[in-house]
Amino acid sequence: MPPDHNPGQPHHPSDGHTHGHHDGLPDDTPWAFGVPGTRPLRIGIGGPVGSGKTALVAALCRRLASEVSTVVVTNDIFTTEDAEALRRMAVLADDRIAPVETGACPHTAIRDDISANLDAVEHLEARHAPVELTLLESGGDNLTAIFSRALVDRQIFVIDVAGGDKVPRKGGPGVTTADLLVINKTDLAPLVGADLSVMERDATARRGTLPMLFTSLVDPEGAAAVADWVRAQLHAWQHAS
Repeated sequence: MPPDHNPGQPHHPSDGHTHGHHDGLPDDTPWAFGVPGTRPLRIGIGGPVGSGKTALVAALCRRLASEVSTVVVTNDIFTTEDAEALRRMAVLADDRIAPVETGACPHTAIRDDISANLDAVEHLEARHAPVELTLLESGGDNLTAIFSRALVDRQIFVIDVAGGDKVPRKGGPGVTTADLLVINKTDLAPLVGADLSVMERDATARRGTLPMLFTSLVDPEGAAAVADWVRAQLHAWQHAS
């Protein structure tokens, strides 16, 4: 691990910055279906069970909702638990959070048959227009879970240190292709014997120049760097030709 790395703080790869274009992505990274700037930016947040997806959505809402008109769609297999958790935390008005019960593996509803999510997204965006940012949280899934590019414009994939420092080298589309990889719960690294420098090395080997951030969402500032990344994506979306 770099000597100045504080496991409790967000962290970019070893040069201290995201790589690639100013928004953390290569210049030719495509947007999803739809013309940039003509509808809200849609960002999908996926990852395994317990990695911190709901905590990240809550933290982003707390940091961004006062400056950006935001709505959230959550996914669970048979419950509305994540939506209810966000409502209890009062991160947005209740009617700006909509649950989708997938009834099947979470990746089915975000990748294979996106109709239920797309209906929920379009309903929220129309009801609260003008919306600028839509966050879609996947149900907990495995390292293969990615969003259809017909559903989201950018994808954040969340893994956590508690799963061990071997997780990034396992790869999978979530780790290797997500627009941003978030490695969460860095505060637990000493407790589980995880080496953050190994995770950084292996994630970089899998992702190339795509950005990653280390976070500890128990820290009030733990989502600050992720929020900055989202702001950059929003700026690029709104100003794309």
